[in-house]
Amino acid sequence: MQLSYLKTRRSPELDALRGLFLVWMTLTHMPTHFSDLVNQPFGFVSSAEGFVFLSAMLASRVYLRDAKTDERGLRVKLWRRTLKIYGYHLVMLAFAFTLAAAFAAKTHRPALYNLLNFYLAHPVVAIIGAVLLIYCPALLDILPMYVIFLFMTPLALSIAVRYGWRWILAGSALLWIGAQLGVRELMHGLVVHVTHLPIPLVETGAFNLFAWQGVWIIGLWLGAKSAEGEMPLARVPGYAVALCGVVCAFFFEVRHGWLGPHLTQEALGIQLDKWQIGPMRLVNLAACLVVCYWLRRYVVLLISREPFLTLGKASLQVFSAHVFFVFAGLALLYGDIPQLHGFRAYGMLILTFTALFLIAAREVRLRNAERAAAAAKEASVPAER
Repeated sequence: MQLSYLKTRRSPELDALRGLFLVWMTLTHMPTHFSDLVNQPFGFVSSAEGFVFLSAMLASRVYLRDAKTDERGLRVKLWRRTLKIYGYHLVMLAFAFTLAAAFAAKTHRPALYNLLNFYLAHPVVAIIGAVLLIYCPALLDILPMYVIFLFMTPLALSIAVRYGWRWILAGSALLWIGAQLGVRELMHGLVVHVTHLPIPLVETGAFNLFAWQGVWIIGLWLGAKSAEGEMPLARVPGYAVALCGVVCAFFFEVRHGWLGPHLTQEALGIQLDKWQIGPMRLVNLAACLVVCYWLRRYVVLLISREPFLTLGKASLQVFSAHVFFVFAGLALLYGDIPQLHGFRAYGMLILTFTALFLIAAREVRLRNAERAAAAAKEASVPAER
């Protein structure tokens, strides 16, 4: 493949999709009645899978050229990005372990207290474990997964360039199978034994990394292939797309309990589990991906607009800020009330999304100013010569 054929520019539609998933994720996490409406409304597909998949796809498209020409530069760029994301994670931990924890300890409001109860009971172990990406409270467990996956991405891209994607995909499939058979539990026991940090498995984050790496690897693979002009989804025949549509419709009906008591989320249980990407959920995700690609023209037309474009371009900052506002929403809950209602709910949502857009817009302006300054500097060098 000629290197000139590679398309490494960011695609606005992918940024817009990430923006859409961030809005979806915020509505899901914020404790209002909207959370019930947007929680997997189309079947067993959530914003988390979409966000992780698209992040991997963008990383592959942007850095594929470096994987082919400059492996050392690839590692430097991606590990620098990894360090930046890790820094944001530490900032969120600092907020959670100081202001949020102090408020939770003082008020004992269940929604917030239960989120940080392990830290409140074992602060030293929790802090060390959190810094080492072992202890991951709810809402603070996506970035650690992102950090680990991004750190390993240079190796995955280098192997794929040298030996082909079949080895990466096969290894990913084996890890997913291991996730279904309990590899995470075995690794957790080993980590606790080595580190002497008695952190329960339930406190290490909801995501089973051995399963979720599959979402990341598929994103890397499709991103690389699309950058080379060889998108595998384009070769899916029409009858297979129609079959995927039927599969999506089936899982949509299961999600909403329309097929009787034996075909419900509760009855199928682990087969549809989000956190370890159960087998039936994997089928649903694959079918949804095929259908969405087939409908991509209409999807792009629908979502390639503001605020999604701006939110997607500053996804790290927006994601981090959304966690702060979700914590604030949880702090407003009292007693056994699980959700905000009335003016509190609508006011919190308006405040959150206004702030998220302003944060994203500021970040985009700063980036554009930096690019303009860099371009002006480069243009001035030949003139001086």
